[in-house]
Amino acid sequence: MTYYLFTSVMGRIVMPTVIPGPSVAEELDRTRVVPIVTIEHLADAPPVVTALVSGGLPVIEITLRTAAGLEAIRSSHGLGAVLGAGTVTTADEARQVIDAGAQFAVSPGIATDMVSTLVAAGVPVFPGVATPSEIMIARSLGLRSVKVFPVGMLGGPAFVRTLSSVWPDMRFMPTGGVTEATMRDYLAVPSVTAVGGSWIVPAGLIAERNWSGITQLAQRAADLAQEPT
Repeated sequence: MTYYLFTSVMGRIVMPTVIPGPSVAEELDRTRVVPIVTIEHLADAPPVVTALVSGGLPVIEITLRTAAGLEAIRSSHGLGAVLGAGTVTTADEARQVIDAGAQFAVSPGIATDMVSTLVAAGVPVFPGVATPSEIMIARSLGLRSVKVFPVGMLGGPAFVRTLSSVWPDMRFMPTGGVTEATMRDYLAVPSVTAVGGSWIVPAGLIAERNWSGITQLAQRAADLAQEPT
C-alpha cells in the first residue's frame, strides 16, 4: 500500500509526502473487497478506517454523499489504508478529492472531464458503467478498469461475464447490490478485480460506535475473498 510521511509547518500538519508502495491495482488484486463508507460525522472517520484495516480490508472508498466526505478522507491518512473517494461526479469534485489526497476515485457514472482531470493527476479512476456503450467510452479515454453499477439490477455475475467475453482485457469492480452472500459469485469471474460493498460498514454500527463489529464484518469478508472460487 502507499505510505505517507506527514510534515509540520509551525505546528500545522500539511499535505503528506507520498512514499511509493504497491499500486492501487495491486492492492485490489490482493484484498479483492472494497468497503464503501459513508461518514455523517467527521470524528467517526479515523476509527472506521482503523477498524477496516484491522479486519484486513485496507482499500477503502469514502463517499462524497455527505458534507463530511472530503474531510473524512483528509483526516484518515496515516492509518495504513489506501483511501479512495467515492461518488465523484464532476471535474470540480475530482480536483477536490485530489487536493484531499485520495489515492483513487470511484464514480457512479462516466464523465469525460471528470475522468480526464483524475488521469492527468495520476489518480486511478473507476467510473461506473451500466452498458456496453459506456465501456466503449471508458476505453476511448484509455481506461481498462471500471466499476459496474448497479450490478445487482443489471444481471449480476452473468452480466459481468458477458461484458468480459466482449472485452477480455477489461477489469471490473462490481458494486451496487453485492452482499456477503453473493460476493464470491462475482469474485469467481476472472475479469473481476474486486467487489465493492457497504454491507461491511452498516450505518447502524457506525452510529453505535461499534468499531469491533465493523472489524468482524471486515475479517469475514476478507477471509471469504481469499477462499478458492
